[in-house]
Amino acid sequence: MPFIDRIHHVAYRCKNAKQTVEWYQKYLDMDFILAIAENEVPSTKEPDPYMHIFLDAGNGNVLAFFELPTRPEMGRDENTPAWTQHLALKVDSMETLDKVKAKLEADGIGVIGPTDHTIFKSIYFFDPSGHRLELAVDTATPQMNKALDAVKWDMLNEWDRTKKAPQHARWMHDGSAVESH
Repeated sequence: MPFIDRIHHVAYRCKNAKQTVEWYQKYLDMDFILAIAENEVPSTKEPDPYMHIFLDAGNGNVLAFFELPTRPEMGRDENTPAWTQHLALKVDSMETLDKVKAKLEADGIGVIGPTDHTIFKSIYFFDPSGHRLELAVDTATPQMNKALDAVKWDMLNEWDRTKKAPQHARWMHDGSAVESH
């Protein structure tokens, strides 16, 4: 059993703290739970004013952001594709996924999906600061989870040797039944 109880919070930078709070409340129904503002970084004592906001992502999960007004405009790692770095949040049903997608699109926010990943379906979109978000609903059966668990180390070891996608779980992409694997 891991000694980690859960993630205390995950923090990202945002362009505007107030806009971020309002956006996450409106589209993802997250409550604004805490604001901390300092003119000096507590851990390093570096002079760097910030607003640190915390949002309730459900079940004890907290999503936090920093607005850093004295720093250059935020960017992203240009060597990492935009689709790679993202925050995936679990929802309870396809109905919820479809409802959020409709709300985002009604306000002109581009949404990709739902994308069927066999073990879950998801939608993708960006928040006002340019962070890619994914909402996912689980669709895996116990058999699927068992089959994936059985091959995870073989897949990782093959990937480590070859840097090519292993085919141990090809059934997830080719439509074949998990029972035969």
